[in-house]
Amino acid sequence: MFKYCVSVLLLTACSVLPGKAQYTGNLDLIPRPTQLTAGSGFFHLNGQALVFPGKDFRPASQLLKEMGAFPANGKTRSTILFRQANATTIPHPDGYRIRISPTAITIDARSNAGAINAALAIVQLSWLQPDRTLLPCADIADQPRFGYRGVHLDVSRNFFPATYVKRFIDLMALYRMNTFHWHLTDGAGWRLEIKKYPELTQQAAWRNTANWKEWWKSDRHYSHEGDPNAYGGYYTQQEAKDIVAYAAARGITVIPEIEMPGHSEEVLAMYPNLSCSGIPYKNSEFCLGNDSTFYFLQNVLDEVMAIFPSRYIHIGGDEASTKAWKQCPKCQQRIHTEHLKDEKELQSYAIRRMEKFLISRHRKLLGWDEILEGGLAPEATVMSWRGESGGIAAAKAGHDVVMTPGAYCYFDSYQADPVTQPEAIGGFLPLEKVYSYEPVPRELDSAAAKHVLGAQANIWTEYIPNSYHLEYMTYPRMIALSEVVWSDTLHKKWDDFHQRIQSHYLLLQRLNVNYYRPSYAVSIHPEIITTQHEAAITFSSEQYRPQIRYTLDGSTPTPQSTLYNGRFAVKGTAVVTAAIFQDTLLKGKPAVLAVDDHIALGKKVIYNRPYNEKYAAQREATLVNGYRGSLTYGDGQWQGFLGDMDVTVDLEKVTPLHTLSVNFMQLTGPGVYIPAWVEVQLSDDGQHFRTVQQINNDVPVSLSTLAFKDFKFNLGQQQARYVRIHAKNEQRGFMFTDEIIIY
Repeated sequence: MFKYCVSVLLLTACSVLPGKAQYTGNLDLIPRPTQLTAGSGFFHLNGQALVFPGKDFRPASQLLKEMGAFPANGKTRSTILFRQANATTIPHPDGYRIRISPTAITIDARSNAGAINAALAIVQLSWLQPDRTLLPCADIADQPRFGYRGVHLDVSRNFFPATYVKRFIDLMALYRMNTFHWHLTDGAGWRLEIKKYPELTQQAAWRNTANWKEWWKSDRHYSHEGDPNAYGGYYTQQEAKDIVAYAAARGITVIPEIEMPGHSEEVLAMYPNLSCSGIPYKNSEFCLGNDSTFYFLQNVLDEVMAIFPSRYIHIGGDEASTKAWKQCPKCQQRIHTEHLKDEKELQSYAIRRMEKFLISRHRKLLGWDEILEGGLAPEATVMSWRGESGGIAAAKAGHDVVMTPGAYCYFDSYQADPVTQPEAIGGFLPLEKVYSYEPVPRELDSAAAKHVLGAQANIWTEYIPNSYHLEYMTYPRMIALSEVVWSDTLHKKWDDFHQRIQSHYLLLQRLNVNYYRPSYAVSIHPEIITTQHEAAITFSSEQYRPQIRYTLDGSTPTPQSTLYNGRFAVKGTAVVTAAIFQDTLLKGKPAVLAVDDHIALGKKVIYNRPYNEKYAAQREATLVNGYRGSLTYGDGQWQGFLGDMDVTVDLEKVTPLHTLSVNFMQLTGPGVYIPAWVEVQLSDDGQHFRTVQQINNDVPVSLSTLAFKDFKFNLGQQQARYVRIHAKNEQRGFMFTDEIIIY
């Protein structure tokens, strides 16, 4: 990608150039280096470079040549010198030091990985300069915090050609991400040539509908290569080898994922004898009582390992249903023969068996955190995606872990208000939240923390049909995660990162990356102080240092409204409305937050039916703490219920009542629904209740986009001490509510 356009590393002089006195250069590197000292003056990049690599650093020096187009328009040659360092001068084996002096660039490194990291830092530095013929002088020392800095790409749901995968890897390398987790197989399509099983690419790589969502809702059948209506594709073994070599030259290891025992509909449609039923298009899980299953998987992995030299082979292991195994005589016989407890242990048996096979080939098994269920294979490494609990358990047990929790690392989530965005799978993961992630959980002591290898971004492509959309979902969020996994935590500050990333929008534009543009939305952050009937308000935005104006009466801000200069207090009830202005022009949609100093605030809530422990939010305080939920039910303010919600608020004394409102969310993709109806009852003694009103839901279940409904009740100045709210869940899914507001 950079081969034909990067003019970098061509140095002739570091003195201040005539007519350039006002130009100071740009050193906004991401990830943030451990140490960076700015020099004075600049290099004029107009000569031919002489690269002198140390004997171990020829790959790094070759990378400079591949990623730079050296213009032959200068007469003076400049020097780029690679030097072998020891542990005293470069403590970390993958660390480096760059000195840009008036006559040369000197790179000190202990390893080829360190030399490549240095080369990539210099390439990035060149892209950051407003005038790319000038490179600022500097002294940079750096090293990575984690050895595993990963990006996962699903090419099963939607296929991306080999040429684009190389571009994807180039962009990863620019930000020092060093592991490409390649999700090559899943029910939506098999993407790697396996010569022993040609049907996998002749048919299982092609489906009869291009749109994944339409295919998923239809018969989910596969097509044939050559069919004019077939959608899909695959990588030949030679293409995959080329990508592995291309990535390695950029310091990136490629880890292949071959899904088992679930997510295997495409395999079982071609080879139904490996399923429990023996019928095509019926099962998603391999039959684990059939030895032919393991012979097949071992044959596939033998060809995979001949392509991928990575230490790890990812075997999936997630979301496998046990239904077919429970009904399968072969699986039940396996459970009996192997003295297994249940189907969970049957899956564990299969994972352990595959681990032994991989160990015999001098490889290690990596899998999603479901491989913990039924007992973890002895030397397996866990990729923790369902929150951090799996990673914590594995690390405490002495297993290595890669952290990739959905709340921080799933880049298929929305990154702004879903109303303004292309369809995504759900969730809400803005840039600042990605940057806030800490991969080492507090629950781990120093010994267990050493088992956290790093973290990884996961990009699933159900709703990402092309590379243009892929880049929109990936950038700039991947840039934020790159600093999380590379830089030390000592200097990690959002404000500093927010300032530096402004420079990288120029870089992304120059590389024609279709990144997500920062929103003009304002986020309103209240801090409720119940005892003082007060809320402290702060605003934030993805815009850098925006002009924010606000009102407290619900009116739309104007250029004459109060200018935000920092945290301020609101007494009692108010409707805070804020918007960004450029000069006198309002940008984007104003943000509105009702600050409710209502009579239920801080009161006791009695749960007649329990909330779900996975979405406990702030537990018993959640529904009367004064905080509204955001655009995602995982924000710690939305409380989840799998059945009905039935709660009673104790107002402590008989109180006149005027209105009540309770808000619910709907997002049908992950199974979140608004209740069919909500009913309010009142009582003076907490025993005998009288029904006041029932309001039916009018938001259709067929609405697939994010929706909210505020059920508002007129209590007609009745009096009561106890207020009971019953919400009826008629769907197989969750209900989420954030606050019960009573006046």
